[in-house]
Amino acid sequence: MKKVIIVQARMGSTRLPGKVLREVLGKPLLEYQLERLARVRSSDMVVVATTDKEQDKPIVDLCRRLGVLFFRGPEEDVLARYYLAAREFGAEIVARITADCPIIDPAVVDQVFRFYLDHAGEYDYVSNARRRTYPRGMDTEVFSFHALEEAYREARREAEREHVTIFIYEHPERYRLGGVEYHQDYSRYRWTVDTEEDFQLIEKIITALYPKNPEFTLEDCLQLLAKYPEWEEINAHIKQKPVQNR
Repeated sequence: MKKVIIVQARMGSTRLPGKVLREVLGKPLLEYQLERLARVRSSDMVVVATTDKEQDKPIVDLCRRLGVLFFRGPEEDVLARYYLAAREFGAEIVARITADCPIIDPAVVDQVFRFYLDHAGEYDYVSNARRRTYPRGMDTEVFSFHALEEAYREARREAEREHVTIFIYEHPERYRLGGVEYHQDYSRYRWTVDTEEDFQLIEKIITALYPKNPEFTLEDCLQLLAKYPEWEEINAHIKQKPVQNR
């Protein structure tokens, strides 16, 4: 079974345009993320799914410089972009990661992959974010290409086309859904980048950890925030952008 991580990435963002290529220590956030995803043992391939818009050419240029596979597709119909990318690279199992999670832990991605694989035939979709215990920014979804293809062909609502997996997890009578949880609830932490405040926190984390240990883990981040609890307040007031259920 060919297992492909597909990272959705674009320069357009209503809250923080160009965020995926914002730099910390002279390196774009997306490069940090791709460096980390390359260490996921369960995956056969990492593909960046960006858009066919001219403004996203810098993402393509980065992928070419790093030797990372990429696919260009529709901007608004992200579900189509995912499906076409998965089909292009022969994916049978897909892991969905968003580019606004630059410090995602490869061990966490592996854990979700392993749960899906260890329960082969039991689930169509597994996530560590449906019941949130991990910090936001560790979000990983793993699902079958078959489920993705059905969503691509049948989803009609705007939200279903924009957010890729809504069609799957909103039909529990049709798809078998599984969840992975952390041993403690750290859902209050926000390690994703959608605002300037989010970026400021991620910049602090990377600057503190990366130079000494480029392979820093989720646990390293938790220890750092325990040492500097005031950092949590930098973006504690930021609310996740709600899904418009249209």
